Amino acid sequence: MSTGQELRRRSDGFRERGHQVTRLEAFVDASFAFALTLLVISEDVPKSVDALAASLLAVPGLLCSFALIAMFWFAHNTWSRRYGLDDMGSIVWSLALVFLVMVYVYPLRMLFGSLFGWLTSVTLPRELLTDEQWRAVWGYEVHGYADIRTMFVVYGIAWSTAGLVIAQLYRRAWRSRSVIGLDFEEEVSTRAEIARWLVVPATGIVSVAVALAMPSDPSGIPEALTGAPGFVYFGMFATHPVTVWAAKRARVRYASEA
Repeated sequence: MSTGQELRRRSDGFRERGHQVTRLEAFVDASFAFALTLLVISEDVPKSVDALAASLLAVPGLLCSFALIAMFWFAHNTWSRRYGLDDMGSIVWSLALVFLVMVYVYPLRMLFGSLFGWLTSVTLPRELLTDEQWRAVWGYEVHGYADIRTMFVVYGIAWSTAGLVIAQLYRRAWRSRSVIGLDFEEEVSTRAEIARWLVVPATGIVSVAVALAMPSDPSGIPEALTGAPGFVYFGMFATHPVTVWAAKRARVRYASEA
């Protein structure tokens, strides 16, 4: 961990305290790489051109899954560069993030696989593929809307807890602000980042609640509403206004305390 005015200023306004890669950060990076390997690995290698073409149907879902895992890696990497913390609390929360990402991989892959299957009308309605064809493309089976609802619940829990860990890492940086020497702008931005990352568990909790409130048999509701738990995640677009609001609130608070 580095402090002092000689530190290089990043483009986001933070001084780069974590310019040296610690063993913790190296471990986190390797763990995320392993999680991405779990994401794309398949039990069966395509043995024909037709099987290869069928396996390509999973690419859009894998791409979205890759992007979300990369988002959490980038969040931790940014946090490490900004604060350079490697104390026990930071280690515990970083290891918790690694564990959650490992758990997060399969719900992520299944949910996006089902989503793109529905969007392309290739895998959903379910009857268009046999069980063997479904497993060949996605590696798992989905039997009815009750399974999809369960996936939304599991995904929402994993999403919420991972986002909460990032928020906790920023809270830890905030509590250590005097030790690592945060200046005024860095303190304001840290408070804003905490609020920003709390949007993640908020959307996940609402999605889980909506999924649990949905009936197991969707025949009594409009088809467009069967994906309501997923639509909740459009609330992530609120992260920018929440960040701006939190920064303004922090500035007003500090001005009143001055």
